[in-house]
Amino acid sequence: MQTLAELIQRHPDTAKAIGAPGRDWMTYGQLGTLTQSVRRSLRNAGVGAQDRVAIVLPNGPEMAAAFVTVAQSATTAPLNPAYKEDEFAFYLDDLKARAIIVEAGYDGPARAAAKRFGLRVIELTATDPAGAFTLSTDATGTAEDSSPTADDVALILHTSGTTSRPKIVPLLQANIAASAVHIGASLALTPADRCMNVMPLFHIHGLIAAVSASLAAGGSVWCAPGFDALKFFGWMEEARPTWYTAVPTMHQAILARAGRNAATIANVPLRFLRSSSASLPGPVMEALAETFKAPVIEGYGMTEAAHQMASNPLGAGKQKPGSVGVEAGPLVRVAHEIENRLVDGVGEIVISGPNVTPGYEGNPEANEKNFFETDGRRWFRTGDQGAFDAEGYLTLTGRLKEIINRGGEKVSPLEVDGVLSAHPAVAQVVTFAIPHDKLGEDIGAAIVLKEGQDATEREIRDFASTRLVAFKVPRKILILNDIPKGATGKLQRIGLAEKLGLV
Repeated sequence: MQTLAELIQRHPDTAKAIGAPGRDWMTYGQLGTLTQSVRRSLRNAGVGAQDRVAIVLPNGPEMAAAFVTVAQSATTAPLNPAYKEDEFAFYLDDLKARAIIVEAGYDGPARAAAKRFGLRVIELTATDPAGAFTLSTDATGTAEDSSPTADDVALILHTSGTTSRPKIVPLLQANIAASAVHIGASLALTPADRCMNVMPLFHIHGLIAAVSASLAAGGSVWCAPGFDALKFFGWMEEARPTWYTAVPTMHQAILARAGRNAATIANVPLRFLRSSSASLPGPVMEALAETFKAPVIEGYGMTEAAHQMASNPLGAGKQKPGSVGVEAGPLVRVAHEIENRLVDGVGEIVISGPNVTPGYEGNPEANEKNFFETDGRRWFRTGDQGAFDAEGYLTLTGRLKEIINRGGEKVSPLEVDGVLSAHPAVAQVVTFAIPHDKLGEDIGAAIVLKEGQDATEREIRDFASTRLVAFKVPRKILILNDIPKGATGKLQRIGLAEKLGLV
């Protein structure tokens, strides 16, 4: 299967596809009808198969259905609805969007940003059943009614890196299809399976592991409006899933309420639980398995791989706490951290396979740095350090890059530097990772004020919160007379938390 359409359109029309709290189920037949309606709306708005459509919608069944249907007619670019106007403007301009889909009546920062570039604004009105909607727009035009091919881009996401400018990751139809099949195979998904999705649907994790893999297997996906630990077990009773996938912080919140919801856990037995997007502490994996009496499958994924690269195997006793499992789709190897060759032992994790992006868009320097060829294959450097044990299980030992992983949310420290540096009282700033017992890492910033200027930690955080989405705002700000520097006089992020006594 080479395209998302080929994966989804092969299932019985009467089978359930998309559900949501208090809503009737959308069937595969209804999803197919919606797909054709979306295509007509896009073509009549002048959006063709290679055009890019930003999608800014709340989490839920309409977001899932919008991604799946638009991706069968054009290129999707889901964006975090919590972004500020300037953030939307950056991403819309960078990805060269032709149109944007928002909720009917929405007049927030995404629409304001879209106006800057004269984008076609397409409004979505939810109908019944779950996931159903209509599209309307004042924009008119004509576009050739062709279908995306395996080599067309299905999904564009930005990934933060160690440079100040986020990198554009184009994922082809073939990449998405391959990853959905890989995940389905590693989880042995069948039409009898139902995923309860609590992941945000502007991230690769929810889009591919929860939605695409479920629909590729002919199963169903029940879409919550987001994660809420207080509502999780009530949703389980209604959705009756066979599995769910989440990040470690969500699993920890679920565990904290599991004791008082033992009846639900017994009444809605899960076939397995899945964790990805950040390292799952071994004790948490063991506690989840004991609580739910089901295997906990930790996966290792990233945007450039259309999500999954490795996964703990299914089956009692086959999961290794602290390990991200065995290769699960692409080839996974260890490379020398500087030289372009594969090695044994500890090194940089590299991957090669049909799910891997062809390369960053418009960024030859990043492609030169992150891709190399050897032994007749093209390999992608993940930036993670690790090693395999004798049984082929991969353990990550650290990250080579300075990216901050806040509970699965990846934050570029240079992006935060840029915002904080714009404060009129700030002379010098360096953003860095600080340890956090639940999130793994949180965001810290060391600041030197301009001579004669005053500013409090609260004032600087308030300044940042008007310019950054909430998860990027530093939780710890230190106002110092001087920031520790390396031997060459450069500001160093790595190890800064320890130098400042925050470890």
